[in-house]
Amino acid sequence: MDSPASAPDFTGLLQYASHAMTNRLAAALAEVGLTPRGYCVLLHALPGQLTQAQLAEISQQDKTTMVVTMDELERAGLAERHPSPTDRRARIITVTEPGRELVARGREITARVHGDLLAALPEDERTVFASALQRLVDGHLAAAGDSPRPVRRARQSRK
Repeated sequence: MDSPASAPDFTGLLQYASHAMTNRLAAALAEVGLTPRGYCVLLHALPGQLTQAQLAEISQQDKTTMVVTMDELERAGLAERHPSPTDRRARIITVTEPGRELVARGREITARVHGDLLAALPEDERTVFASALQRLVDGHLAAAGDSPRPVRRARQSRK
């Protein structure tokens, strides 16, 4: 077992990897005029009948960010908000046909970006890496953990 001084900085490594992958995905999705946030919302809204609040939770966006994201998607003609038939305060999000087409392209793009990541590993490590990461996210890292001062997600630059 490594001593504390020589142990890898897993937090730093995971943060760096997440940041690098998010930037690569953002650049790739920009080819079709999508952001990772917008793609995530459209993807999860495809089945229909989810409210804006439900989509915000699923896509891990705060209320303000979700409103801005939906404003962008509506202006681009990719999604629409409709009043909920059961809750006058809620809005149901539907994906338009152009939005559906972009989601299909987005799936191809994300598959390519993820494939490029896995291709950087030796073939015998790819499945092990993906499986271990999924087990951590589903298990040990499934809950954010209790902290008297919860850490906010890093803000993304709008350059």
